[in-house]
Amino acid sequence: MDEKIKKLSEILKSSKKIVFFGGAGVSTESGIPDFRSASGVFNMDYRYPPETILSHTFFENHTKEFYKFYREVMLYPDAEPNDAHKALAELEHQGKLLAVITQNIDGLHQKAGSKTVYELHGSVHRNFCQSCGKSYGLQYIIDNTPLPMCSCGGLIKPDVVLYEEALNSRTIDNSIYAINQADTLIIGGTSLNVYPAAGLIDYFRGRDLVLINKSETPGDRMATLCIHDSIGKVLKEAMA
Repeated sequence: MDEKIKKLSEILKSSKKIVFFGGAGVSTESGIPDFRSASGVFNMDYRYPPETILSHTFFENHTKEFYKFYREVMLYPDAEPNDAHKALAELEHQGKLLAVITQNIDGLHQKAGSKTVYELHGSVHRNFCQSCGKSYGLQYIIDNTPLPMCSCGGLIKPDVVLYEEALNSRTIDNSIYAINQADTLIIGGTSLNVYPAAGLIDYFRGRDLVLINKSETPGDRMATLCIHDSIGKVLKEAMA
């Protein structure tokens, strides 16, 4: 492992255009559960399967039930950035990191200080009225139960991508452009099983592909460097 950390450190030093692509595993070290592990969201015992609850159809037809689950399971307003978030913010501060591309909706990259963050699945911190378009913050969603209603009387919807909904095309385009410009692509905390997001790896034309994940992924065989360990620990040690 020491040799792999050393190699990662060398890659970081020699790189000038790093892009990071991360998934739920980046935020588990901040106390936010992932989706597919034994203790993840999809294995929680609810009246409906979590995948069903987090769908556009369910939001439309069972809105109160959706918001009950959403507040209990998806919102972590007190979560703080961990070593992975902080290391990436520092790389951007040094002028080495072009962008963070994340599947997470928690906003922890921005909280750590990252400026260029492409949120593929949206953010819990952005919410909008479906009638007039007025914007609301996370606290309003937490405080206004059972349904968060706008001052105009319209229903407020979180700006997160639910099942059956398309990813934002501008976010996808920005992500593809950043990956295509990168000399190093670091992928961390993701199983690379969720499409279309996982397909972004195909746009990388750079030198070093680094994968950091606790378990194996379909992308391991393509990687310049593959490390199966905690992403916060790995990035902190490599930055040191």
